[in-house]
Amino acid sequence: MTEQPRNGDEQPEDLTAAPADGSTPEVPVPDVPQPAEPDVPSTPEPAVPVVPGTPTPEVPVPNVPTPAVPTDPDGPVLPEAPKPTETTAGSGHATEEPGETTAEPGHATEEPGETTAESGGATEQAPATPRPTPRAGPTPAAAAPAPAAAAAPEPSDPSQWGRVDDDGTVWVRTADGERSVGSYPGAEAAEALAYFGRKFDELAGQVSLLEQRVVAGGVSLQDAQTSIEHLREAVTDANAVGDLAGLLARLDELTKGVAARKARREAERAKTRERAAQTKDRIATEAESLAESTDWKRTGDRLRELLDEWKAAPRLDRKTDDALWKRFSHARTAFDKRRRAHFAELDEQRGEAAVRKEKLVKEAEALASSKEWGETAKRFRELMAQWKAAGRARRDVEDQLWQRFRAAQDTFFSARNEVFAARDADLAVNLEKKRALLVEAEALLPVTDPRSARSALRSIHDRWEAAGHVPRGDRDAVEGRLRKVDEAVRAAEEAAWARSNPEARARAEATVTQLRSSIAALEAEAAGARSSGNEKKAAEAEAAAATRATWLAEAEKTLAEFS
Repeated sequence: MTEQPRNGDEQPEDLTAAPADGSTPEVPVPDVPQPAEPDVPSTPEPAVPVVPGTPTPEVPVPNVPTPAVPTDPDGPVLPEAPKPTETTAGSGHATEEPGETTAEPGHATEEPGETTAESGGATEQAPATPRPTPRAGPTPAAAAPAPAAAAAPEPSDPSQWGRVDDDGTVWVRTADGERSVGSYPGAEAAEALAYFGRKFDELAGQVSLLEQRVVAGGVSLQDAQTSIEHLREAVTDANAVGDLAGLLARLDELTKGVAARKARREAERAKTRERAAQTKDRIATEAESLAESTDWKRTGDRLRELLDEWKAAPRLDRKTDDALWKRFSHARTAFDKRRRAHFAELDEQRGEAAVRKEKLVKEAEALASSKEWGETAKRFRELMAQWKAAGRARRDVEDQLWQRFRAAQDTFFSARNEVFAARDADLAVNLEKKRALLVEAEALLPVTDPRSARSALRSIHDRWEAAGHVPRGDRDAVEGRLRKVDEAVRAAEEAAWARSNPEARARAEATVTQLRSSIAALEAEAAGARSSGNEKKAAEAEAAAATRATWLAEAEKTLAEFS
């Protein structure tokens, strides 16, 4: 079976669409997936997931005063991410598990694997292992320059969403109540809130970047959904101060948009699959209708066009695609087998025709030099009839054999025509003699004396034969003119014999007498019927008498010719 042609992989959906606010969308960035960062136990806060395929955006830092570097080398403490068993919602105080190290006022305690973010400031968790290097690929800058409209979002105001206790503990207000996000002892409340506000701005920047990429179509729907889930987890447990519920609401809207696009894409794909199924079913049906065709050239061309249409059509699910392909391939195979068998048989017939025509050519070449003009010309006509009945050989062989056969014919008939041309020149004199005899014969018309006309015509015939042959082209004309004179004389002789024949005269007289008697009897019968009142019988008798009167007129005319 012919192998089914395979199409290329389906391309991801084009997600390009204008933002709802009318701003210029960010140019799509090539999708370079980043491996997930490993979870580090006992760290102050979970690592923020990176949007797959994009570099971590640089989030603008709010313009806040830089805190004074504390004299103590340790910085403020960032507690571990709250766990269900660690923090009581709404209590306003973080509950420490046994074994935790409590930071003294003015000192920051570093967990293993942590690095100090700012000298003398709050400490941030760093991965215990270095981040894997992304796969090689074009950088966002190389792929497309960022548009000028993709400006960084404005920094948030953390004072609207959090507060700082006297001991430096920072709290964020959520829909479920306050939650501790860390501590910054020894610093002003505004400075502590600004620090955790910058962490919120980082998350907000990642959400904004993802929104731009989704709107601009720079990320696949699957990767977008994965990034949304990662960001949702990061925002839900984020150690940051800001409108976390607003970020979650934006992520919810983004989820709805991705879901709507998935639904549209699936609907479009369903329509595409339906159209492709209809197209391929039409192709298979038409191919099946052509499987028994004997129009080899046109059908072969059409099947090749159908194969091109099949290759251009989108792929279906494997079961449906394979079933339709089997129908299409079976029809093509059946036609191809029949065509091969036909041409194999045709080649065999052409070989036999070539053998037969080779024999005819050899005989024609042997007859080319014959001087038996009549017999040889007749044989050449028979050879031509056999040539037509022998069938056609292969084109090149047929042309070669025909050239040889035609050359033999031309050789013979050219020689014969030359001989006949010389003979026709000698027969021109005979033609003139016969034309003179025709003038003499045609002068006998019209024939008034059949006996003298016959005698004169006999003398003309003797001299006609003595004149000899005339050119072939003039033979029928001169002989036809003499034949007309012969027929006129013969008709005159027959008429004269009829007039002098006593038996014919007696038969004519008897016919006239019989018709006259019959007419008289019918007239008497009609008179008697009318007198008796039988008009129908009288009319029939009168009609019969009228018919016989016509016959009587013809008989009397014939009888008059014998007078």
